[in-house]
Amino acid sequence: MSVPEDEERLLPLAQRWPRASKFLLSGCAATVAELATFPLDLTKTRLQMQGEAALARLGDGARESAPYRGMVRTALGIVQEEGFLKLWQGVTPAIYRHVVYSGGRMVTYEHLREVVFGKSEDKHYPLWKSVIGGMMAGVVGQFLANPTDLVKVQMQMEGKRKLEGKPLRFRGVHHAFAKILSEGGIRGLWAGWVPNIQRAALVNMGDLTTYDTVKHYLVLNTPLEDNITTHGLSSLCSGLVASILGTPADVIKSRIMNQPRDKQGRGLLYKSSTDCLIQAVQGEGFMSLYKGFLPSWLRMQSGWITQGHPVRPSTEFSRRLNPEHFPWARRFDL
Repeated sequence: MSVPEDEERLLPLAQRWPRASKFLLSGCAATVAELATFPLDLTKTRLQMQGEAALARLGDGARESAPYRGMVRTALGIVQEEGFLKLWQGVTPAIYRHVVYSGGRMVTYEHLREVVFGKSEDKHYPLWKSVIGGMMAGVVGQFLANPTDLVKVQMQMEGKRKLEGKPLRFRGVHHAFAKILSEGGIRGLWAGWVPNIQRAALVNMGDLTTYDTVKHYLVLNTPLEDNITTHGLSSLCSGLVASILGTPADVIKSRIMNQPRDKQGRGLLYKSSTDCLIQAVQGEGFMSLYKGFLPSWLRMQSGWITQGHPVRPSTEFSRRLNPEHFPWARRFDL
């Protein structure tokens, strides 16, 4: 027994603890991606709140006084009115979210792939299992990360509240968690969880199915080979489809999370995600469900550059990459 143990100690850390190494690598990449692309996420959230028709019931004049601005003008407006660093307001809970979401998703996906579904007789993992596993893993990860998502959305809107002359809700991240918990209890931390997990399931489904379909089409019907170019084009298409499917649920989620609440933590604007959907379509039109679509899509596309792909489980990503172009994919693939 001592000989194998001695040999194991000489192995690189990535080989001794492959899953832990993969999780750390994914976490570091996710943090870098979050810092680099967070201004797009902030801009997306601000656009999703623009022209919110339900505010009229509270006598809030913000809807009439704030003109709708596109992605670039909104980002420039944040810099001019609030300061450049405010583009990263809410980034701390966003990083917390990535840690919780990525960890929960990865553990769930690995369990589903190896224990629940398993590989076929030819050792191949079929697409339908990958899609279902990715959707279920995304739902579990998103549900676990809902409290951090809630704090992130509310902190992203603090600068806008200050410009409108409203009192700030939080002094910092930990105060936000404590205040939400004290007002709404544990249940209050999971406000908006229904559209949140719906978005996660739709994004993962659209991403995985489109990625494989486009990639197989390109490899079989064009001169392109299975390389970084094919991966980039497949990711571009999969990100577009994922954004189209997931943006409406994202808009509903953000509005439910940011709505004003009473002393018991109950929402004053929307009774449920369905009520929010109906009010948005009736008061602002169907296309209001796609507010913030462009920064959302751009953020998805930029994610794969730093961490492979923002929504695909890392094992799937590393397995699909060509090892000849990416030596690290061989090292971290299980």
